[in-house]
Parts: sequence; C-alpha cells; structure tokens
Amino acid sequence: MASSTRQSQQTQQAPLTADDLFALSDTHEKCELVKGELPRMVLAGGEHGKFIARLSRLLDEYVEAQNLGVVCGAQAGYVLQKDPDTVRAPDASFVATAHLPPAGIPKDYWPFAPDLAVEVVAPADPFEAMQTKVAEYFSAGTRLVWVVEPATRTISVYRSLHDVQALGDTDELDGFRCPVKRVFD
Repeated sequence: MASSTRQSQQTQQAPLTADDLFALSDTHEKCELVKGELPRMVLAGGEHGKFIARLSRLLDEYVEAQNLGVVCGAQAGYVLQKDPDTVRAPDASFVATAHLPPAGIPKDYWPFAPDLAVEVVAPADPFEAMQTKVAEYFSAGTRLVWVVEPATRTISVYRSLHDVQALGDTDELDGFRCPVKRVFD
C-alpha cells in the first residue's frame, strides 16, 4: 500500500519543448535538448574553443566573401525534431541564403537543421554520442557535417551517414578551399 501511495505522489514531468529551453537561456549555460530532455553537458577546454573559433572565422570569411548565407557560432540552436523536441547547437554551422526565413535570422532557435553542422570532438565526447548527433543532423535535413578531431588532426566530412571522407593535414576542405592544416595550426 505504501508503495502505491509513493508512486501516486510522484508525477511525471512533461518533456521540455524548444520554447522551454529558450526561456532557460538566461541561465548562461550551454544546453541542448534531446527528445524533450536536457542532457548533462560538460564545458570543453581552451584548445577545443580555439579550434571552434578558428574554423568559425575561416568559414565566416569565406561565406561572407562569396555572399553564400550565414555562419553561426556554438550558441546557435537548431530545432531538429518536434514532439518531443530536439534542439542541437553545433560548434559552428552554416545556413545557405536560399534557406534563410523570409523574416530574416530568427531571434530564437532556427526552426530547421543547418545546411552544414560542424562538431569539434572534445576529449570527453564518446564516439557513439557524436555518431548520434551526426545521424540527427542528417535525419533533420542537414546536407553536410564536419567532425573535427584535434587529437588526430583530422576532419571527417560526412555527406551522408555512409559517405564519409577523413581529411588530414595535406588535404583541403571541398568547396570551402581551406587547407585542413590551417584549422589546426
């Protein structure tokens, strides 16, 4: 009897929505939403941040010079799934001009997946978690994902889950015309 009373007193919390997450943005914590849940996120170190900043800058300079669209940094959220909601914030991202909303860049989360999502692997990132993110991006409509691995100085270019190319120091990122070595040096 005590067990059933305890169970009836416990209430199920409804999954969070993208709007709920955006309302939490004043906490100054980087959060993502995965199927209505807030996974625990650990802040990355300085080296991780350096690679994100460098790659974002190089990508932004290229995109701006070619007038191709918008590059966003690590705090920009994208709604990848609804009901339950999933909001991901890649380390860097790109949205092509053709996909920009008529009203312009949203003040809250982008209501769709980026054309390019860039994730920089932190030492604590499990391989399976990164693969899950890559799959979520493609499922939501992302056309290209770069997974930057500082430990091996490689960038894995995903054109799909099954079309992956690993680029090293002597290679160049396609379309972007940026030597991989420049990202790491």
